[in-house]
Amino acid sequence: MKESILGTKSFDFAFRILNLYKYLQDEHREYVISKQVLRSGTSIGANIEEAKHGQSMADFVHKLSIAQKEAAETNYWLKLLARGEYLNEKLAESMLADCEELQKILTASIKTSKVKLNKDRGDIGN
Repeated sequence: MKESILGTKSFDFAFRILNLYKYLQDEHREYVISKQVLRSGTSIGANIEEAKHGQSMADFVHKLSIAQKEAAETNYWLKLLARGEYLNEKLAESMLADCEELQKILTASIKTSKVKLNKDRGDIGN
């Protein structure tokens, strides 16, 4: 089965988050926010993976919506780390750009899936 762009990008992002976590722990001895960004940043891809195996289109949309919320949380932690000068400007911009790209793809995927779900249900105009 061909890997989806969303699946690939979320996995690559999770790997970057894992490396960021190690960096924050080793270089800055930052243990609280680093754990938060690790949890939310890796949860994005985990929820996308779960969505692929959803029991229904509604379940698929629900899992992608959770991934979208986790991406928003990750964006917050990355901004906080940048403001706290735990990340240099280049790293912060790169991590935030990747996170925001995932958010945009998730938003588009959710919208498309909701349209399909509504068509399958016979809803008109939603």
